[in-house]
Amino acid sequence: MITAKELVEPIEQMAPPGTQSRWDNSGFSVGDPNGVVTAALIALDCTPEVVAEAVEKGCDIIITHHPLIFGQVRSITRETWLGRTVMEAVKSGITVYSAHTNMDLAVGGVSHIMAEKLGLKECVPLDDEGFGLVGNLSLPVYAEELINRTKCLFNVEHVRSSRLVGTPVTRVAVCGGSGKSFIPDAIAKGAQVYVTADIPYHEFYCEDNFMILDIGHYNSEYGVVHLIREILCKKFPNFALFISEKNNNPIYYY
Repeated sequence: MITAKELVEPIEQMAPPGTQSRWDNSGFSVGDPNGVVTAALIALDCTPEVVAEAVEKGCDIIITHHPLIFGQVRSITRETWLGRTVMEAVKSGITVYSAHTNMDLAVGGVSHIMAEKLGLKECVPLDDEGFGLVGNLSLPVYAEELINRTKCLFNVEHVRSSRLVGTPVTRVAVCGGSGKSFIPDAIAKGAQVYVTADIPYHEFYCEDNFMILDIGHYNSEYGVVHLIREILCKKFPNFALFISEKNNNPIYYY
């Protein structure tokens, strides 16, 4: 028998909870860490649809990247999607666990997955805390080619971009999720292109030698779902692990 706490130990060895940002809420948000678990559903987010899927698949723990509960919560009722999610998880005896900024900061974590997909070499962190990465491409590419490659690698149909740089790109910065605050770091570390998400309108006014490529929050981080499954498979090869089929990008394009 495996408890929820024992199941997530290999995740926490790679991404210690103590490294998460002060504002974060990684760890257990619903359920009993000491309760026995028999099957896990892995997703980027925990939603009512994901809880229903866990019940359908016979999973008693949901492991996500994004924490289910953020900030101050004043009530848990069926009037909100958060309330419905928590209530259904409790009703169904499902434990919910997340590894968020601690997984962002981990070696091999979210930004490392992005960098590996893009083939970046000689990577260094974007900031002093360790968020994001900046590295070099093996061969220079023009911006339009890099955009097409990125769309394919991250399964993105549409991206938001600032004005394309006119010279071949050799140095690229990446940061999964909301990367606005690291734009100055990307510039300072010589990146010509910064691949991230959740960039506001005014930040797309860039200097001629720098370009922002916003691929969307969901697509920039989704690789962590498969990483979590790999971590758990290695430690518990016979444990039932499922990747959610109901956790879709909440942003739609028309």
